[in-house]
Amino acid sequence: MTIAYAKRLRGWRFVLFNAMLALGHIAVLFNVGAYIALLPHVAGDLGGVSPSFATWGQTYFIIALALAFPIARWLSGRFGDYRLFSAAFVVYAFASYLCAVSQSLWLFVPGRILLGFAGGITLYIGQSLMLKEYPDNRKMLGLGIWGLVTLMPFTISFPIGGLIADEWGWRYLFYLNVPLGLAIAGIVGALLAGRGFERSHIRFDSIGFMLLAVILGGIQTMLNLGNDFDWLDSPILHRTLIILIIAIPCFIIWELGERHPAFSIRLFSQRNFTIGVLCLMLGFLSIQGLLSVFIVQLQLLLGYSSSLAGMVYLPVLLLALPVTLGMHVMPKTIDARLLACINLLGFSLTFYWLGLFDDPGSFDQIFWPMLLLGFFLGSFFVPLTRLTLHRLSGIHQIRAAEESGLLRVASGAIGITFQGIVLYRRSAFHQLQLADHFGGRQFASVDVLQGFSSRLLASGLDPGMINRNLFTILKQQSTLLALNDAFLLASYLFLGMAGLVWLAYPTHPPAHPTPATEVAAIRAEEIMEEP
Repeated sequence: MTIAYAKRLRGWRFVLFNAMLALGHIAVLFNVGAYIALLPHVAGDLGGVSPSFATWGQTYFIIALALAFPIARWLSGRFGDYRLFSAAFVVYAFASYLCAVSQSLWLFVPGRILLGFAGGITLYIGQSLMLKEYPDNRKMLGLGIWGLVTLMPFTISFPIGGLIADEWGWRYLFYLNVPLGLAIAGIVGALLAGRGFERSHIRFDSIGFMLLAVILGGIQTMLNLGNDFDWLDSPILHRTLIILIIAIPCFIIWELGERHPAFSIRLFSQRNFTIGVLCLMLGFLSIQGLLSVFIVQLQLLLGYSSSLAGMVYLPVLLLALPVTLGMHVMPKTIDARLLACINLLGFSLTFYWLGLFDDPGSFDQIFWPMLLLGFFLGSFFVPLTRLTLHRLSGIHQIRAAEESGLLRVASGAIGITFQGIVLYRRSAFHQLQLADHFGGRQFASVDVLQGFSSRLLASGLDPGMINRNLFTILKQQSTLLALNDAFLLASYLFLGMAGLVWLAYPTHPPAHPTPATEVAAIRAEEIMEEP
């Protein structure tokens, strides 16, 4: 049954409604970035597991966040936006409680998966609710304000999450979500009570969705367990690879033959969509992965506290906010390829600068490139969004935005583990190289470590303490060099993407866009900017 949507909220109800939407948006996105800042605390408290195991709570959370997008579209058509939004926040509060009381990874990781799935639904539905309440002449204003919140996982969430971990304990990150989630669910439900919706009777592509979940979950499992379980020498990972080899072609064949697919593969026949999605995926893989690995290593390697490591990311906020607002008012007559190319070249320069970091005690070496990173982070989404959605209109444009958002979010999870693999492999390489070079194995006449050890022994220091300290220094420097390699690899990757965007068609807006096209474009940009 179809019921007309009620009159928009006005006055204090409109203000309260927007405050609850923004607060809910912030709460979900805050959990994306804050968890990384307190990851060493989580690893130590959940049975003293390796930090790579504690990373599962973040990567599976993000995969669940991505998988929530296609099912949220179907559920909203069956039960209504505001009902689904309120119910999702109730589940979000319950999942947060499970995470807070967990004593092992076996409860914590499933709790994080449920938290990510519920959070992904609220992100998707929150956009739709906001656009319905804003009049047409203010939708771009709402879009700009909403875009500012999307910077949360890369800026303010890191220091606040670190402060919570240092001062209160990491569990309070999840305890605070419980009353907050219930309050948002209750207030939004009360404000929109009685609202009708247009019921959708489209059948959900459950088989396609399950195959997609198997593929994303399988790839993430391979990366999560690879370093710790010796890749294909592990029976679990060997079987996982076989499942992936079977699932991927089955997924492609099924979705090509499905009338209402959970994931429309036919969109990749559009050149701009393919190039734009590829740049978004690789870019987000690098950005999310590098920032996550860097903040963890600042704590594990250099001895930073969680809050101090989070403070390193505050310079990003200084330029990211004004640039994000500015990009939304950028004239659409400018070719998106040019803007995207400049942005990607800027990322390449910034990551190359960070790849030269070699002094653990120098904050200046981090501050200035982080400040520049904020500028390019604020201008990352808009040009690539316009490039990706070019030549698409109506429902195809919205579906393209949804699917590119799904792939981009999933790439962020893959990027965290991928950069961890790069760090793990290159650390061992550099440790061997440094030991050979300074230990006399490369040049017999050059044995710096032995000479240094002899002087310390002559000073009366304990031999065991000398060896431990030398090993710590060697490990620190080798890991620092591995971090440099990860940033330099990303720099070259962004340089290649800056050339790739010129293979896309030039972007020009239609001379006389229809109102339906404008609404679809605004909705698509909203979906694309979700992290």
